[in-house]
Amino acid sequence: MTVHVPGVIAIVVFYLLILAVGIWASRKSKSSEKNADSEEVMLAGRNIGLMVGVFTMTATWVGGAYINGTAEIIYGSGLVWCQAPFGYALSLAIGGLFFAKRMREEGYVTMLDPFQRQYGGRMGGLLFIPALLGETFWSAAILSALGATLSVIIELDNTVSIIVSALIALMYTLFGGLYSVAYTDVIQLFCIFIGLWLAFPFALTNDAVGSITANATEVWIKTLDPKDTGFYIDSSLLLIFGGIPWQVYFQRVLSSKTAFRAQMLSYVAAVGCIVMALPAVLIGAVASVTDWNQTDYKGAVPIPQKEQKLILPLVLQYLCPDVISFIGLGAVSAAVMSSADSSILSASSMFARNVYKLIFRENASEREIIWVMRGATLGVGILATIMAITVDSIYFLWYLCSDLVYVILFPQLVCVVYFRGTNTYGSLSGYIVGLFFRLSGGEDAISIPALIEYPMYNAETKTQNFPFKTLSMLLNLFTVIFVSYLLKYLFESGKIPRRYDFFNCIVKIPEENIALATKEPTSELSAITPIKEYKGNVNPALKLSREDIISDYGSLAEDFVQPSEEKAPIDFENSAMLHPTGN
Repeated sequence: MTVHVPGVIAIVVFYLLILAVGIWASRKSKSSEKNADSEEVMLAGRNIGLMVGVFTMTATWVGGAYINGTAEIIYGSGLVWCQAPFGYALSLAIGGLFFAKRMREEGYVTMLDPFQRQYGGRMGGLLFIPALLGETFWSAAILSALGATLSVIIELDNTVSIIVSALIALMYTLFGGLYSVAYTDVIQLFCIFIGLWLAFPFALTNDAVGSITANATEVWIKTLDPKDTGFYIDSSLLLIFGGIPWQVYFQRVLSSKTAFRAQMLSYVAAVGCIVMALPAVLIGAVASVTDWNQTDYKGAVPIPQKEQKLILPLVLQYLCPDVISFIGLGAVSAAVMSSADSSILSASSMFARNVYKLIFRENASEREIIWVMRGATLGVGILATIMAITVDSIYFLWYLCSDLVYVILFPQLVCVVYFRGTNTYGSLSGYIVGLFFRLSGGEDAISIPALIEYPMYNAETKTQNFPFKTLSMLLNLFTVIFVSYLLKYLFESGKIPRRYDFFNCIVKIPEENIALATKEPTSELSAITPIKEYKGNVNPALKLSREDIISDYGSLAEDFVQPSEEKAPIDFENSAMLHPTGN
């Protein structure tokens, strides 16, 4: 195998540029070893401007799998099945309309914060599992895509290319946090846009390429088979609503200066996703009208399905001049790194804050949290790299995790934002129900058999044509609401004794904690959520009186809280309070 030296040089120059920008951006962080601030690292001090926010939001969605997958699906299945650009665009718009403002106004630090506030630390940790798997498998999938691209265009060893790319992304993410990720995203998005649009006219005018307008409906637009309607609807809804409950999205929402800006960057990034997909769509169309026998391509024609994931690099390699091919390669590399760094940072942020701090080490210092986050960043990055090198079915693993995000996390997010009466019992029940029905539908790609054959099940292909993923999501949603309000009624009415409130989230409140909250204003109470974050950090100097406790805990608190003439409030700047769930 002969390595293309000019291509390697181009990649090295591009990587050095990205690394330099990442290191420069890391200096913008005000956090240091002497003045450590984990929120500064995770959210860039909530100081991301609208323009940079739009670029980093768009670049996070427009990853290597996004542009490679778009070209692949156009070639193999047609524009009618190219659901990702439109699905993710609608996902961003809906997220901005219904979730961005509420989440930003509450002052959360990660997507899991509202779950742990309302359902408790352990339930939040359980919800962390699909979120972590989704981010890790997504990073592995796009690193694998990059390795395949480099091996096609410059014939660089797949393992070497994956390791080097992962190392570059890890280096600036480790110490710069969101600042480095956001500012490198700006450069990467420009590279994607320029590289792909520059390659398209050269590919289109190649002698081996026919007209993309002639018989376009039959060749690369195609039509939907009516028997696939159920599966098509399921996939569309998964992309639209399953694209919302991701930490990579909310990390940018929560880093915005204001709630209004959080909404605006969602709307503008939605348009950006469509715009950035256009060159990949056109490149896929070009590939579909190309006579590959007239090129230097030596593989089977038509290109077999297992090789169609390489459509975009094949177009760059065989239909474009070398210089343009290398520039396009830089675009693919940029797309991969813009998504990989974001996913790795998101997973490590959730682990450091929502698992390590809020479950195991409530009194951990800011410096400790930052170092735990760096360790998690390194761990997730290494895991994703190993998987990208060794696992053949990463795409399908990520696909399954995307299902789990849609089926499990989305309905839980709806409940925690819009149904404040839901509780830990409902959340856990919905989690189990949603997971059971999703896995019962089977997944042939990773050898999970179908335990339930839904209507329109195809026994020959072992595929479900009924939208069972959406059904599983809805069952999760209804279960959370039904179980929550049913148990709330049964406990509060006395039909179930309060001693059976094992999660301490409805009526059974430890007497000693309420007594301390009313009699010892300066006491340090065991907490899941520090009081400076209580009620969304709207007012860090929040005072809590007897009436506030009764408001939060319900009428049961009156059994424990005796009227006081002084009614001295608690100064929460120097104290902590038991999370309302008591979990």
